[in-house]
Amino acid sequence: MSIALLKKEARETSQRIESRIVGAQSQGRDLTADEQAAHNRDQGSFDRQLANIQRLEAVAAASTSIGNDHVVPAQPSASIPAQPRNPAPSADGFRSLGEFAMAVRNANPAVGSSFRMDERLSAPANVHTEQGDLAGSFLVPAEYRESIADLVFGDSDEIMNLISPEPTSKNKVQRLGDETTPWGTDGVQAYWRGGADQMTASKLKLTAPETALHECYAFVNATEELLEDAPRLTTYLTRKAPSAIRWKAVESFVKGDGFGKPMGWMNSGSLVSVAAEPGQAAKTIVAKNVAKMWSRLLMPSRGVWLANGDTLPELLTLETENGQPLWQPNFVDAPGGAILGRPVFWTEHAETLGASGDLQFINPDGYEAFRKANGISLQESIHLFFDFNVRAFRWIFRIGGQPVLSAPVTPASGSGNTKSHFVALAARPA
Repeated sequence: MSIALLKKEARETSQRIESRIVGAQSQGRDLTADEQAAHNRDQGSFDRQLANIQRLEAVAAASTSIGNDHVVPAQPSASIPAQPRNPAPSADGFRSLGEFAMAVRNANPAVGSSFRMDERLSAPANVHTEQGDLAGSFLVPAEYRESIADLVFGDSDEIMNLISPEPTSKNKVQRLGDETTPWGTDGVQAYWRGGADQMTASKLKLTAPETALHECYAFVNATEELLEDAPRLTTYLTRKAPSAIRWKAVESFVKGDGFGKPMGWMNSGSLVSVAAEPGQAAKTIVAKNVAKMWSRLLMPSRGVWLANGDTLPELLTLETENGQPLWQPNFVDAPGGAILGRPVFWTEHAETLGASGDLQFINPDGYEAFRKANGISLQESIHLFFDFNVRAFRWIFRIGGQPVLSAPVTPASGSGNTKSHFVALAARPA
């Protein structure tokens, strides 16, 4: 079979794989059992097709060298060496992220005659083998990993900054879950003692929940023209990929269903939903909504408001029966401001006006999130061929998270309304 025909079949297989995955993601679900079986078959076929293409290209390259005055060295194996053949000049030796990305691209045998293994990629700090992947992958050099992590997990997003995922070396984190309260009858208790009375022992009540870290990735296409310009490629990769990953991670902290992604507070059992007032008009927010939300939050002095921008006209007019405004502007961070003295963050992760969660009052201490320390890898895709004149890079992070509480807690005194770290205003009737 010719190389051209093999490539055609491989492209068709690759397109089926991509179409299947994209179709499932667009519906917000994982692959079904039948789809997974088909995916496994196609992936096996694709790997065999790629291996055959590489063999034929190697033969073709050797054939063209016959009769030349110089000897053309054989292409290195597609596997990534565990140790450098020559000592690397430094931990990574690359002058920019774009230069590193182009080295990764050229280290894939699928690029044909452009294939070459940059010895800097063989530095122990950069090698990252993945079983079952013909091309393997490479860890982004430490300096660039840190800068990219800062872009994803830094203070450029208010919610990400509030949650601040904790670095970990594990793919699963088990914590000593304690959902008891100081005023409850379970867990650690305090007592008064008089005279020589015997002390009463407390019994720990721990749930030991486990938080899994899930893969969050960005699959970035880049034209050959872009690949030839390292500064532009660096800008493209360091802005677009981190921005996309940050959005996806924060969205899951708020709305994730816990299947293949973090569990968001809006979908968790710990959420307190404050109902609309009797007769309240659609797409409105009234003072009692805000007051009740405040009363249901655990430690409201630590709380922050999350609001969709569509709610601003309603919040601007909020006031008490005595005419005191509930929303105070802050024109330094305009419109910014505060409701009942606690800061407001405007975010697209909150729903539009009138929908459940258009206004949220949260205590970020009630959410635990983790990210894989130094777990950022950049891999040039083997699913696109050089004759498309397009290459693709894949960034992978591992991120996990879930609320500390599995359910709201009963207060020590009061009306009996439960409280939580997460309170949302329910949908208002149409």
